[in-house]
Amino acid sequence: MKEALEFNHKKQCGLWLILVGIVLTAAVIFGGDFLVNPFVFLIGYYVSFFCVNVNKKVREKLSQGSISKTQIKLIYFSIAVLFLLMFCIAGSFIPGWHWRQIWLGVLLATAIHFFIWFFIHGWSMVVLGTVCIAITVTGYIFADIPMAVICIADATAKLFCGVYLLFAAKPSKLVPKKQYNQ
Repeated sequence: MKEALEFNHKKQCGLWLILVGIVLTAAVIFGGDFLVNPFVFLIGYYVSFFCVNVNKKVREKLSQGSISKTQIKLIYFSIAVLFLLMFCIAGSFIPGWHWRQIWLGVLLATAIHFFIWFFIHGWSMVVLGTVCIAITVTGYIFADIPMAVICIADATAKLFCGVYLLFAAKPSKLVPKKQYNQ
């Protein structure tokens, strides 16, 4: 990557992560046979998405500068990767309605896609992705841990990262090092 990246939308990402953490927690509370209620999750997810990411007034209020065309392309790419990963990791469990495996797959796909967000929001996304992968892998390894505990841990990680980004994080830059030909 030759261009410098500016991470000016951390506050927007922070609010988004806080809302996703709250929605995931509510979906666990109303989980029932699904473990995580998909209706509560999807409705909350899309309402939150439109309130934070589509609402121009919210975006402008939380923005601390511009976003590059490359970063916008990476946002769309990360969404495509997220859905592809969910299909690859969790898709095979849908016909048998293996809810634990489905939700672990969704959480793992989400955690992995945070690494692409490094190019949009900076190093905090690498930390969040790493923590969420560790939580999800723990759920795969220790099947005795209730899915609610795994999801609440994941939601808590998103909430903490979201609070940090919304209230404490400052805009930053990634300037690629120049390579010298010898």
